[in-house]
Amino acid sequence: MAPKKVLVVLTSFKEMPNGHQTGWYLPEFAHPYYDFIGEDEANPKVELTVVSPAGGATQVDPHSVQMFGEDPECKKFFAEKKHIWEQTLPLADFVGKASEFDAVFYPGGHGPMFDLINDENSIKVISEFYNQGKPVAALCHGSIVFVNVNINGEPLLKGRKATGFSNEEETIVGMTPHMPVLLEDEIQRVGGIYSKAAEPWGDHVLVDGQVITGQNPGSAHSIAKALLKALEI
Repeated sequence: MAPKKVLVVLTSFKEMPNGHQTGWYLPEFAHPYYDFIGEDEANPKVELTVVSPAGGATQVDPHSVQMFGEDPECKKFFAEKKHIWEQTLPLADFVGKASEFDAVFYPGGHGPMFDLINDENSIKVISEFYNQGKPVAALCHGSIVFVNVNINGEPLLKGRKATGFSNEEETIVGMTPHMPVLLEDEIQRVGGIYSKAAEPWGDHVLVDGQVITGQNPGSAHSIAKALLKALEI
């Protein structure tokens, strides 16, 4: 059987206005990557196509490399898979191509809060996948990609259970003053039913129809498993 195909969208954003280096968060791609690929990389469960708004090289959040540098999967991914995030394809080239894929997945990191939040091509891609009945998944700050998506004139998240990096977690990491908006607030602003784990950094994943969201880096394996289940793998 041919592997399922998943479009992975990374942020292109690299530096906040205050000079803080950012990007996508290492375990939020590394952990799902190995779940998607499976034990036999020569015969992957899922075929991944990795894109970004600008195409070309994206940036791993340097802080995430420090924090998770000794995590076995993150260490292996960072050492062996640089070509995956340094040679991304332009997101714009995949507008109108949802029929060629089975799902779309957005890792987090603070970067998406600045570029993917209102990227027109991203909004089109999510709408196309959703309208074709395919899963749309996002982890941590990646969930911001859904807040400006409208389906039939209504926010995609209206009345839908969703999660992402909490206001409490943002405060703990000291980034609240540097965010253009807060993810938890934005989900609620558009009518989403936000929930989070009992404790900060807890594993928390929600599946509401085709929309799959994970709260934080600790939810990376769980969201990958939820997406694999949705794809019947």
